[in-house]
Parts: sequence; C-alpha cells; structure tokens
Amino acid sequence: MTFKADITIMPHPELLDPQGKAVTAGLESLHLDAIHDVRVGKHIQMLLDAEDEASAEAIAEKACKELLANPIMEHFRIRLSAVESAAAS
Repeated sequence: MTFKADITIMPHPELLDPQGKAVTAGLESLHLDAIHDVRVGKHIQMLLDAEDEASAEAIAEKACKELLANPIMEHFRIRLSAVESAAAS
C-alpha cells in the first residue's frame, strides 16, 4: 500500500529562530505589524510503501529521527494519508 507522508519540522519553541526573526523584521518593514512571532521550519512530502498505516508511520518516523530533523533543535509532526495505486505512479 502507498502512503503520502506530510512532515512538518519546526525549531523547538524555547530556541531562538534567526530566520523567523528576519522574516518578522521584513514583514514589519512592509507595515504588516499585525504579524508577530514568526517561526520558520521545513515541510517535506514523500510517498512510501508499507503494509499498513502503523508501518508507514514507523518508516516516516525513522526518516525524521535519523536524517530529516535534528532532535536537539527541532521537533516534527507526521500526517499520513493513503494514496490510491494509480495516483502514486
């Protein structure tokens, strides 16, 4: 079975986010003062083959823990959805 994994990786809330601060400053220079506390992260989308949703979750989690996210500085969230065979190719 094929699954689509949407993975969001964000810096831990207690850590400084220099990219977020730079974006906040840029938005302020555009007079978009209603926007504040911007955090910049990553969004990764992948297709993966697994026997069931639990196996797909385990595969995506392993990818995040071992390559995609830095656990010291970032946390991640995985959202899975089943993909029909014709749509996956």
